[in-house]
Amino acid sequence: MSGRAESGCNGADFVKVGRTVCAQNINSWFLDEVLPLEAMLTTFLRRSVREPGVVADLRQEVYVRVYEAALRKIPHPVRPFLLATARNLVIDRARRNQVVSIEAVVDLAELEIAADDPGPERSIAARQELRRLQAALDRLPPRCREALTLRKVEGLQRKEIARRMGISEPTVAKHLAAGMYVLAEFLNGEDVSGSKS
Repeated sequence: MSGRAESGCNGADFVKVGRTVCAQNINSWFLDEVLPLEAMLTTFLRRSVREPGVVADLRQEVYVRVYEAALRKIPHPVRPFLLATARNLVIDRARRNQVVSIEAVVDLAELEIAADDPGPERSIAARQELRRLQAALDRLPPRCREALTLRKVEGLQRKEIARRMGISEPTVAKHLAAGMYVLAEFLNGEDVSGSKS
């Protein structure tokens, strides 16, 4: 007697991989064995990804992968297979997004991440650079310094700087170019005695 006659499935319902599997049997298996684990799967996915909006999509993707695997061979036991599939999907998603969840790492020392706070050497070096920059700015003529500050600190465009300072845009461009030249030369260690205005 053939497997088809015993199972009551027609030829279109069969996939042959090691043994004959009937789609009706897979559907029954899925309804009886996989779907009852939905609450556990949803909890796992909610803990694994911090975006609630993607949990339903991930759960569906897990179901698709489990069902496709069952077409080849019905996994037994179901629960570990379902969780392994979900875990692999979460890992694949994280790799695609190139995002590592800090909360997902048990031991932060494994990440070898430097502290965000600068060390004392970096703080001292940064203060020294700021002093040098302030000294360089102080060497600029007042109008040149004002144009440069409006552009680089306040982020204004040349047209707005010209309006605020009551000068033409070409004059603003000259002030900015001269100021940048003097700053660059001073910060590179060269003493610029005369500045252009």
